[in-house]
Amino acid sequence: MTPRVLISDALSSAAVQIFRDRGVEVDFQPNLGKDKDRLAEIIGGFDGLAVRSATKVTTKILEKAARLKVIGRAGIGVDNVDIPAATAKGIIVMNTPFGNSITTAEHAITLMLALSRQIPQADSSTQAGKWEKNRFMGVEITDKTLGVIGCGNIGSIVADRAIGLKMKVIAYDPFLSPDRAVELGVEKVELADLIKRADFITLHTPLTDKTKNILGADAIAGTKRGVPAVANPLFGHPNVVCTPHLGAATTEAQENVALQIAEQMSDYLLRGAISNAVNFPSITADEAPRVRPFVTLAEKLGSFAGQLTETGIKKVQLSYDGEVARMNTRALTSAAIAGLLRPNLQDINIVSALDVAKERGIAVQVTTREGECDYESLITVTVVTEKHSREVSGTVFADGRPRIVNIRGIRVDAEFGQSMLYITNQDKPGFIGRFSSTLDDAGINIATFHLGRDVPSANAIALIEVDGEVPAEVLRKVQALPQVQQATHFRDL
Repeated sequence: MTPRVLISDALSSAAVQIFRDRGVEVDFQPNLGKDKDRLAEIIGGFDGLAVRSATKVTTKILEKAARLKVIGRAGIGVDNVDIPAATAKGIIVMNTPFGNSITTAEHAITLMLALSRQIPQADSSTQAGKWEKNRFMGVEITDKTLGVIGCGNIGSIVADRAIGLKMKVIAYDPFLSPDRAVELGVEKVELADLIKRADFITLHTPLTDKTKNILGADAIAGTKRGVPAVANPLFGHPNVVCTPHLGAATTEAQENVALQIAEQMSDYLLRGAISNAVNFPSITADEAPRVRPFVTLAEKLGSFAGQLTETGIKKVQLSYDGEVARMNTRALTSAAIAGLLRPNLQDINIVSALDVAKERGIAVQVTTREGECDYESLITVTVVTEKHSREVSGTVFADGRPRIVNIRGIRVDAEFGQSMLYITNQDKPGFIGRFSSTLDDAGINIATFHLGRDVPSANAIALIEVDGEVPAEVLRKVQALPQVQQATHFRDL
């Protein structure tokens, strides 16, 4: 049967032609996304749905999508797609993560230049028939310091353009390695230093728990005089230039993402190839059943290591031993890196993970050994930071469930859980009782309890799955217990 794709938002006509040239039937209804009821009524007849931002792909829509196999978002943001609901139905969600990067970076530079010379205000004045030549006194950006918060894909392009404009660039990004900073020509600094030194500040981070309110009242109070607006910081203040969401609004960017999504969706519908999926790695259809449990294992091991790591990552070493060494280890490595970086970069997907790591100067080393080992298959993730090294290993048993079998050289046998406590402690009597009493007093139920140690009376670890969240004050009480060296709360493992 010929695959059918519905395009429910305004997309380039060139994208429509790509689908048709590749042998995919296309129904182009660029205004349909605004009519949720009509979209839900007809979505059941399509294998693919191509959207931009106007169409909201909700659970209600997906419930009607009986044969839908892929959703393609022409752009990077997929917040208009219910990804968990799509994943539950086995629908691949793709985006085009790099098609808008240059356009978005140029928009940031444009806003900075407009602000420095008061262009919007001067334009409004002149359009009103005035000639207030002496009213609008701007500042040069040459030799000024630009502070870039988040020096990833877009932030690094902004830094490059600013350097070309003879600015000094300082950058705050926990994932930016010293070598990568030198390569970009920026000075890596801490956030407080950036806020104190920068004449202009540009923000290029995803919204996560760690980045939310990163430029709050305290940060603004620490900036140079004249950097931020201190009253009415949005509309109406002379130090603010506002636009709608125009970061990707250029003809070139819109053409690029439209062509990319048409190619990606066609490849998947016709050949089973998966590119730039946010809910599944790049992998062939033949490989999927055998590899999928190990993809899950690799991502969970990465997430475990990532939540255990607080300082800048320099290197990640992936070791594949036994049968898993014969599989698609690139997909597994991408899954591990995505899990590792997601605590700080929630928009990261499995396909783009290796590129993101490269942009941040994180070296990724892979070793495969097909010979015999203690397990039929074993994956080991080792994270090397500026201060320490962390190692965790896991396997998949016959039941298909991933398990942790080694943490920092200490054997353990535990399944991953939604809410887990990881504790390192001295191996002495009394710890288990005191720990259990602390959780009991807080009304927290222990689901599973796994222990491991290297030698008696030396270092020990505990991995405990609990029901629900562990409040910060309870975690502090656990950390204060005698013999406890470290206590970390893990989520969504």
